[in-house]
Amino acid sequence: IKARAARDSGDLLDRYEAALAAHPALAARLGPLRDEVARHAKTFGAPARPAAQASPSPSASPASEKDTVSALAKAERDIADRRAAALVEAPAELARLLASVAAAGAGHAYLLTKD
Repeated sequence: IKARAARDSGDLLDRYEAALAAHPALAARLGPLRDEVARHAKTFGAPARPAAQASPSPSASPASEKDTVSALAKAERDIADRRAAALVEAPAELARLLASVAAAGAGHAYLLTKD
C-alpha cells in the first residue's frame, strides 16, 4: 500500500512539474500544491526527483491552462479516492497517513476547480 502511495505521489508530482513547464503563468496557483505533493512523495518514500524534471514533449501540443488544471484536479481526486479505499487494509499508522494525505488531495482538487 505504501509503495503504491509513493508511486502515486511521484506520478502526481511529475504531472505538476509538466503543468508548470507547459504553463509557467500557473506557478502562483500550482506551486504551493506541487510543493505539498513533493512532501507527500517524500513521506511515502518515493525516490527524490529534481524539480522541473518533467517537461512538455516538443511534439505534443500542450493543453490549455484550463484543461491542464482540470486534469490535475481529476488526478488529485482519483488518487485521494484510491487512498481512502486503501484505508481498510492499511496498518493503523499508515492508515492515518493515507487519510491525511487523501484529505489534502481532496482539498487540492477543490482548490483546482475553484475559479
